[in-house]
Amino acid sequence: MTLDKLSIGKSAVIKSVNGSGELRLRLLDMGLIPKTRVTVQKIAPLGDPIEILVRGYELTLRKEDASLIETDAVTDD
Repeated sequence: MTLDKLSIGKSAVIKSVNGSGELRLRLLDMGLIPKTRVTVQKIAPLGDPIEILVRGYELTLRKEDASLIETDAVTDD
């Protein structure tokens, strides 16, 4: 499952960050690295962007970028 498929209040653990070049490096620099837990906080009315909680801070991502992040172990918070 990818990060863009999670619903509000759901948590998951990042399995891998796909993509290439600068975008992938930027996602990794923002703390989206494998084995990190993320929680979906908000989703905009039209579905884009989404706000997640990662490493103690809120991060807003475009849905297209969130689709590059593979997750597993979905839980409720």
